[in-house]
This record gives sequence, structure tokens and C-alpha cells, in this order.
Amino acid sequence: MKATGLNHVSIPCRDLDEAERFYREAFGLERIPSPVFRRPVRWLQLGDHQLHLFEVADEQALASQHFGFDVDDFEAAFVKLRELGALDLVSHVHPVWELPDGSVQMYARDPAGNLIEIDWPDVTTLDRDIVGDIPRRADDVPQSAEALTAKLYTS
Repeated sequence: MKATGLNHVSIPCRDLDEAERFYREAFGLERIPSPVFRRPVRWLQLGDHQLHLFEVADEQALASQHFGFDVDDFEAAFVKLRELGALDLVSHVHPVWELPDGSVQMYARDPAGNLIEIDWPDVTTLDRDIVGDIPRRADDVPQSAEALTAKLYTS
């Protein structure tokens, strides 16, 4: 037996309405029906996958726990997340980074503090007038020979 793919990601939030509004506005996700559980939940459609939100009262999200989104327009996502005040300037020092393979990662936080990674396959296609400087991870942290062969996008 082996896993065949990702079905959904489930994350905590403190306010379902606020969390749903954020993911709808920032990424265009749509609410879909969900079963009733012992705690309040919302399911959102994310391409062929789903993002599940579950409400918690006092629990803290893990600081580095995250999931990665692909988007159809990286620059528009950057602008929207900046407008929402959601870009994460703390966890990775800078919100946008180039990986050794030329792909790009952007970091943001939802209203509950969950870390979100937004991925893009090719740094050369991005307008620096919109996203600004994009530091290279390899300039920040020395990479081993094996690390330099890592690919965020494998197909």
C-alpha cells in the first residue's frame, strides 16, 4: 500500500467566518458542503483538493506548520496578501524566496496565524516592480550538492 495523492489539508482557526472570508478573498476558494462534526468545520474547494477549516478555542497553531498553494497569478496573490496585511515578514525574514531550482516560495499568515506557502515554478517570469527583490535561499543558507538538486516542482 502507498499513498496516491493529497486529498485535503485541515487547519485550525479561531473564527470560521473570518477564516473562510480570508481564503475566499485571498485565493478564490469556494465553500462546499461538509458533514457535521463535534466541532464547527468548513470545507473549501481547492482545485481537485480541499482545505478543511476547524474551529478551536484556545489551541495555538504550530509556528512552522504550513501547506503550500499553487496559484494562477503569483503577482496578484502577492498584491492581495500585502493588501490584507497577511505577508509573513517574521518566519523567513522576507516573504518571498527563490529556491535553487528557480522556483519561488511566498509566505503569509491567515487570521488564525496559520502559515501559508504560495509556490510558483519560475522566478524569471515574475515582475520585480510588483514583488520587489527576491532573495535566493542559497545566498542565505549554504546548500549541499544534494540540496542544489532539489525540485519543488517534480513534473
